[in-house]
Amino acid sequence: MKVLGIIAEYNPFHNGHLYHLNKSREITDAAYTVCVMSGNFIQRGEPAIINKWARTRMALSAGIDLVIELPSVYAFASAEFFAFGAVKLLDATGVVNTICFGSESGRIDELEQTADILKDEPPEYRGLLAEMLEKGLSFPAARAAAMEKYLSRFSSNNFDAREILASSNNILGVEYIKALKRLKSAITPVTIKRIGNDYNSPDIDGPVSSATSIRNLIMKSGNCHDESLTSALPSFSAKVLEEEFAAGKGPIFPETFEKLILALFRRMPPEQVKELPYVTEGLENRLKQAADKSTTLSEFIDNVSTRRYTTTRIQRILFNALSGMTSQEFAKFYQNGGPQYIRVLGFSDAGRELLAAMKETASLPVIIKTANLKYLKNPLAVRMFEIENILTDIYVLGYENPNYRAGGQEYTQKVIMQTGILHTPDEPGEAGNKA
Repeated sequence: MKVLGIIAEYNPFHNGHLYHLNKSREITDAAYTVCVMSGNFIQRGEPAIINKWARTRMALSAGIDLVIELPSVYAFASAEFFAFGAVKLLDATGVVNTICFGSESGRIDELEQTADILKDEPPEYRGLLAEMLEKGLSFPAARAAAMEKYLSRFSSNNFDAREILASSNNILGVEYIKALKRLKSAITPVTIKRIGNDYNSPDIDGPVSSATSIRNLIMKSGNCHDESLTSALPSFSAKVLEEEFAAGKGPIFPETFEKLILALFRRMPPEQVKELPYVTEGLENRLKQAADKSTTLSEFIDNVSTRRYTTTRIQRILFNALSGMTSQEFAKFYQNGGPQYIRVLGFSDAGRELLAAMKETASLPVIIKTANLKYLKNPLAVRMFEIENILTDIYVLGYENPNYRAGGQEYTQKVIMQTGILHTPDEPGEAGNKA
């Protein structure tokens, strides 16, 4: 059977996501679709605008058959670790045979050539990278510059490396391919060219607009009723957002946790800050100084960020700190093969068939009931889910409605099950669901 794998955040699910999903199924001729989705925190180092179970409802309404959670350990990590964790999960299902991702390039051969170089890191490339880092460039900028020089001096490949490594989705695509190669996975990578405005575009620009622009408009308006907003969302996504906001369970923004983060970093001694993921080269001192003099989250981030230490990296440090995870723990997770379980967030009738097949094919434990995690004898898996539980307990404190702030929701929230055909490829529709 042909099973398509997709890696996404759906923060929130918009028309561009629907286009990608439909186009991916079309070009791969897939009968089933599995999505690895970030949980309550996302790759840019921020909380998701609505919780993962609501976003799972969006994904299932779009026609995805099985939604698997990318553990937060990887969900708000750098592109390399985010991609490795997600690809590892798709590979571990034993049923996925194709992965399709959007990219600014749309040229899989160039992405694969770039991935080959970055995976093997020839000595010439490593030397150039070190040279660029010594100039004070951020790692992404240094990598792009080093790749450009390497291709011009030591390779017969002829393409614009800066173009490839300057765009968010290209970078993720390269990392997906790297991960497939490192895992020696049989999954075939496919890419389609992104449409609509830029991934990080702050403003809505027609029916296919970025998730960033959609979140910005929601922040400005405080609701999801703006005409330009609803035109950028499938009807089922708009409905889920409306329901969550009406219930007082969103929207959630980084600023929601502003006081908590400032308080945490003012309290933590420098030696504890030093142990956080992505804190290197004495950055703990800069973080401590900024925490004391900053009065808002944005001010805190601005006071720490430099050309070398990007805003996104700082955000990841700040929100990682909420979990209590150390850099040593993160290294241990990665060194031991990535995610330690396959946690199911939701499935359709077809997804139920995939889960039945995975009983024979999955190389990791498949967790549908989180209570079953206590039977796992793997301490890494237990700790990975413990971090997930901590972060969800903190995330729900951001809800306006106190009735939904209780801890332990990782254990009380049921898997989302959705039945029936929900849409035709070009016409999103509505259907019932139950939690």
